[in-house]
Amino acid sequence: MRPNILIIDDDEKIISMLRRGLAFEGYDVKTASNGADGLRAVLNSDPDVVVLDVMMPQVDGFEVCRRLREGGSTVPVLMLTAKDEVEHRVKGLDLGADDYLVKPFALEELLARVRALLRRKSEQIGGSEQAVVYEDVVLDVDSREVTRGGKRLELTAKEFELLHLFMQNPKRVLSRDLIMDKIWGYDYSGESNVLEVYIAMLRQKTEEHGGKRLIQTIRGAGYILRGDN
Repeated sequence: MRPNILIIDDDEKIISMLRRGLAFEGYDVKTASNGADGLRAVLNSDPDVVVLDVMMPQVDGFEVCRRLREGGSTVPVLMLTAKDEVEHRVKGLDLGADDYLVKPFALEELLARVRALLRRKSEQIGGSEQAVVYEDVVLDVDSREVTRGGKRLELTAKEFELLHLFMQNPKRVLSRDLIMDKIWGYDYSGESNVLEVYIAMLRQKTEEHGGKRLIQTIRGAGYILRGDN
């Protein structure tokens, strides 16, 4: 079965270009020209990847992503934005987007990112597990709940995935490039501090009840999950 890609964008030129490019690559492509129709299309077509424009009237891309995640959808979302500021990128990722692409972009790069999202989705389906435990942290994959010392931690989708990666690789140094590839599907090549922002937020939440630091920085090498300070 061919992967199903849903494009949500109010720019007909963008829709036409993406539809042709994705169809040429063998994908089944569906489109929606506004956020409200896009939300309905997700429910009706169960896409494998959503390509979502941010700047749309009435229901913008941020709101679409928020509603999808609050409704329990885990469909990979690639956001398209004309805004290159870090705060806008982080806002989209924090709402549950899996990746973003700044306009104008090359079709080849978008296709590469779609392939990366599909690959990650396939790996996640193939590697099902119920719970991961490290010291007093319990991460339930099915319910996507995390507790530390019995107290629930409220994590965003990306924070959950980042912690899951660390807990699958305890006491192993994970390089920045590896983390970016596994969590965001490609390498930011040092052009953004988004990983550092997420590490800081994850540390704050895992330590908010007085727990010791588990995610350590290994200068010049990356990060590691271990209990020593």
